[in-house]
Amino acid sequence: MARSSADVHLSATGEPYAPPVSSVASVAKASTVRWRIFAIIFVLTMVNLIDRVSLSIAMPTIAKEFTLSPAMQGLILSSFFWAYALLQIPGGWMIDRFGPRRVITWSTGLWGTFQVLAGFATGGASLLFARMFLGAAEAPLFPSGGKLISLWLAPSERSRGAVMMDSGSPLGVALGGLIIAYLIVVLDSWRSAFVIAGVATLLLGWVSWRYLRDDPSVHPQVNEAELEKINAGRETPAAEAARAKVKGLGIAARSLTGLLIGRSTWAMVYFGLLTWGPSYLAQARGFDIKGIGFATFVIFICGSLGSLTGGFLCDGLIRKGVRRGVAVKGLLTFSGVIALGALLLLPQLSDPIAAVALLAMTAFFLMWGSLYWSFPALLAAPARVGLIGGVMNLAGSIGGIFVPILVGLILQFFGGFGAVLAFFAICAALFVLATLLIGLDGQREVNNG
Repeated sequence: MARSSADVHLSATGEPYAPPVSSVASVAKASTVRWRIFAIIFVLTMVNLIDRVSLSIAMPTIAKEFTLSPAMQGLILSSFFWAYALLQIPGGWMIDRFGPRRVITWSTGLWGTFQVLAGFATGGASLLFARMFLGAAEAPLFPSGGKLISLWLAPSERSRGAVMMDSGSPLGVALGGLIIAYLIVVLDSWRSAFVIAGVATLLLGWVSWRYLRDDPSVHPQVNEAELEKINAGRETPAAEAARAKVKGLGIAARSLTGLLIGRSTWAMVYFGLLTWGPSYLAQARGFDIKGIGFATFVIFICGSLGSLTGGFLCDGLIRKGVRRGVAVKGLLTFSGVIALGALLLLPQLSDPIAAVALLAMTAFFLMWGSLYWSFPALLAAPARVGLIGGVMNLAGSIGGIFVPILVGLILQFFGGFGAVLAFFAICAALFVLATLLIGLDGQREVNNG
């Protein structure tokens, strides 16, 4: 149902704002533009991870072609994360300043371009720079998704939005290896595989610009009934609230502390399994390369399903009257405790298949941690959601950068994966404790949009 010009008014900031619908209009079926927007974000996060893992899949071939030393290979593989981590806070600021639509479009266009350019690398140095700029370009994507959650979803829907966005991550890991490996084999060229992945990303950038909007009230396909759903429980429309000036970070210090520690320790478990999982399956469980590929696929598919399950379960509990803080923190605590127990149990299992099944279950519950992407919208002032999302993702990135090094040192010192799994269990425990520090039952989401 289209809005007539008579139904659109100017807010105090001069921007168009559609007021709440009348009882007659509310009878109309709400459009579903907000969920289509998050379907786009889901695809973007999936492609984001496919582009990230492409180099890991192609590295044996590239190392042979460029005669790269192991040290240089490690340098190239890590270069992505340098810029990715450093650009989190500036990227978050840009999201709040220019809006997620512009930032996502430019981010997607640039990372697609650098993915294509990586396919034309002439040696280790040019490949390193292409990967470094790829990391810089991808930096704002997840904080932009967090900003869109605050702009497009009512508090009762934000858990689903968060997991729709983040579930693309493990799915991208699961599918990325298969897709990139298939393209390399079929085309007999890692360069062509990179170019195809980059061009697909560029097309997504065009889709993002065409469909995304920062303000639901100006989207041509949003009707009054959907706008009413989006603004449910708000004193001020989110797009208008996001333009209000705020001093400081706009978030309580205790919640920020819990957010940073919780996200970084969660990331240590997730990225630890991602980076060292194949080695664990090979060295501790005796899997060959095909077995490792299949097991990794199963584990991260379960992670993606777990992410979606956690979000829908959380919003379902809230609709049934469970307090938001109890629902979100209860589910996150449960996921952390399950992961902790599974990691401690894993060394006791002798059957390799049972070990993979336990890791798949661990990934399923661990990915309930995707609920963290609802926190910036729930905890921060609307004008600081992008920045807080960037700060949170920086904490996760730091965890992801350091955990491969720490695991390597633990293996070298203790000589086995038992100590590594104990370290992951400690991280899971810290994740639970940090999550409990976060305050979610205040009125910020109502008062500030």
